[in-house]
Amino acid sequence: MALELRHVRYLLAVAEHGNFTRAAEELHISQPTLSQQVKQLERALGVQLLDRTGRAVRLTDAGEVYTRHARRALRDLAAAERAVHDVQDLSRGHLRLGVTPTFTAYLVGPLTAEFHTRHPGVTLTVRETTQDRIESALLADDLDVGIAFTGPHLPGITTTALFTETLSLVTGAGRARPTPHPPLPVQALHDRDVALLTSDFVTRSHIDAYFARHRIAPRIAVEANSIQALTEIVRRTELATVLPDAVTDDHPHLGTVPLDPPLPARTVGLLRREGAYLSAASHAFTQLVHDLVRSRGYPSAE
Repeated sequence: MALELRHVRYLLAVAEHGNFTRAAEELHISQPTLSQQVKQLERALGVQLLDRTGRAVRLTDAGEVYTRHARRALRDLAAAERAVHDVQDLSRGHLRLGVTPTFTAYLVGPLTAEFHTRHPGVTLTVRETTQDRIESALLADDLDVGIAFTGPHLPGITTTALFTETLSLVTGAGRARPTPHPPLPVQALHDRDVALLTSDFVTRSHIDAYFARHRIAPRIAVEANSIQALTEIVRRTELATVLPDAVTDDHPHLGTVPLDPPLPARTVGLLRREGAYLSAASHAFTQLVHDLVRSRGYPSAE
């Protein structure tokens, strides 16, 4: 029997769901047909790939090895198809971008607007998610490029530094210190009511570590999982928060107060899977990011 791609995809669907019925529903085929096709694959390979004795269907040791290589092969085939259909003049194409939530507040909008203006025929898919999920999606070839922070990464992820992100204390514009006023000692925040992002944001972990390092404990009166909500809260209350300076640049109703010592800066980077095919759209997007960083005057990462 000649193996066909559908046999491999059927096996992977069963392995993912641990159940023939749910896998068949996803594949839009009958459960008996799916079971027969997987058995054909096992006969062709001469090994048992699935353990069907328990309540859930599980991969055997041979199945684990086979599916690991099968997933990699399917990713390579998908990349090959995109390479064949890549249009160098960018009259059409598709780019899949992943960003961590902070960048949605100040970077995604200008990037998307300029990319669409330059290359209206290219479809851009933007996924907002956590950094670890971005890296996993890059490795699985579910994303082409990610924007996140540099630092320790999963094996197989490469980064290109873009700019340095700085953070400050943020208040309503009427309560901000006029420049060039001396920075506010961080100890002044001890027991002060503040509004902060939730722990879903990497930025929150960065802020918490800064407070712990200087042994201060502001009272967290409000937590928000949206930067837009947080900026509205700060604008309408006496509460202060901590946000990237780039966020407040587009909000005239907010003001920044430098802290002493300052919050540590972070390096923003462009993430990719090592060795991944770089389409014309990927090259164009990379150039656009660098152009936008320079035009907006973001601090250099060098």
